[in-house]
Amino acid sequence: MGNSLVKFSRETVRDVKVVARGWRWGRRPQVPRSAEAYVVPKETTVFPTRWARTPAAIAIRDVLQKGPLNAVLNVNVKPEISGLDSLRKLDGPALIVANHSSHLDTPLLLLSLPDSMRRRTAMAAAADYFFDTWWRAAGSAIVFNTFPIERRGGKLSATPGDLLADGWNVVVFPEGTRSPDGWLQRFRMGAAYLAVEHNVPVIPVGIKGSFAAMPRGRGWPVPGRPTVAVRYGDPIRPAEGESPRDFAPRIAAAVAALLDEESTNWYESRRRIAAGTAPTQTGPNTSAHWRRVWESTRPVKAADSRRKAWK
Repeated sequence: MGNSLVKFSRETVRDVKVVARGWRWGRRPQVPRSAEAYVVPKETTVFPTRWARTPAAIAIRDVLQKGPLNAVLNVNVKPEISGLDSLRKLDGPALIVANHSSHLDTPLLLLSLPDSMRRRTAMAAAADYFFDTWWRAAGSAIVFNTFPIERRGGKLSATPGDLLADGWNVVVFPEGTRSPDGWLQRFRMGAAYLAVEHNVPVIPVGIKGSFAAMPRGRGWPVPGRPTVAVRYGDPIRPAEGESPRDFAPRIAAAVAALLDEESTNWYESRRRIAAGTAPTQTGPNTSAHWRRVWESTRPVKAADSRRKAWK
């Protein structure tokens, strides 16, 4: 009798599960998706950000960036900034292009710029992430001067070109999203297209250590105030008649060279470039995710403030 009751209970539970998997539960349509009539998707409303570049918003952002944001950043990480003399070679607006592996990259870039340039710099941000809710969109716009771009669609936003024409610098992360393992990912064509289309220089930037300090998936930097290096390179311009497809690899190579320079030194990196042996900065050739993460999280060597004799 007991065995029969147990068997009956198990069969009943199994039958209920089978029915539950096939039941509509008020949501599943009876018509297969492949047979449904095509419906034109609704156009999404783009969050306006022009207000974030008014004089009042610029003044508020300046206080927020130089005050709370700068304090929070420096309490949690130790930024090492180099190559700012390259910015003196600019005579107008520019595209600032950097590798991207952490949410720390945005404040690191903005707070490392000279004040006059920082106040005239806007950040391209993913519309599906930073502009999915009004409060996140408004917060990122007022603090970081962000504007939305569609990273999943084929249409290029007109906002970056309008900003460059108005004299604003624009920060672009050509990888499109944060690196999952800290290594350089494939650069997309957007930055090269903007540089060629609007005839503006590109300032390459190499950021090293931000993945180890705050990798993808973390909501706050790791303890211990790790060193994060931000290295600026000389402006590069598209040659006359050069297409975006030809210019994009030059941008990626410039960022990779800065990352290599941060790992070694200026002389060694330039010697490898001349010999054609410069590393690609795409990480070890292995499918093991843990190995790539382990390699990319090596501590960044802190800059030595003591002056050394030339050798």
